[in-house]
Amino acid sequence: MSTTEPGLISGFQDLVAQVPDLLQPVIVALAGAVPFVEGEGGAAIGIIGGLPPVVAAVSAAIGNFLCVLVVVLVSSRVRTAVTSRVGRRGDADAPSDAPSPRREKFQRAYHRYGTPGVSLLGPLLLPTQFTAAALVGTGVPARRVLQWQGLAIVLWTTAVTLIITGVIRFVA
Repeated sequence: MSTTEPGLISGFQDLVAQVPDLLQPVIVALAGAVPFVEGEGGAAIGIIGGLPPVVAAVSAAIGNFLCVLVVVLVSSRVRTAVTSRVGRRGDADAPSDAPSPRREKFQRAYHRYGTPGVSLLGPLLLPTQFTAAALVGTGVPARRVLQWQGLAIVLWTTAVTLIITGVIRFVA
């Protein structure tokens, strides 16, 4: 899980504590949709804000996944539009710029670990939204990206939820 602005997290925690109980999972889902906060951070915010761990985890994971879904659908449409335009113009008009160092690094990771590995290990380095867009941009089918990103979101959110819950029980 990446770090983010401390004020953002405390702001979400304060908001969770101040809104009616029925809206608290919605706030956690919104937090889960934020890049770098993600499902893991959203679950932690919800748990620390007073939600039951399962409710916090499910809400945060749903928020994270819905955001990734939107990113994948938009990225897929953009890729289709760009590739069909380049195909109509012919290869002579296709961009020939060398890939950026970041793109090369992503390509190496993708060739080494594939979609499952990049999806499952990606949250250690990048938000799931960025990883999903990069996967779709390289031509991985949207359905496959969503399956692996969904699994990664569930696994990472569950792991962090269990850790946070264990730490709170240990400290309390």
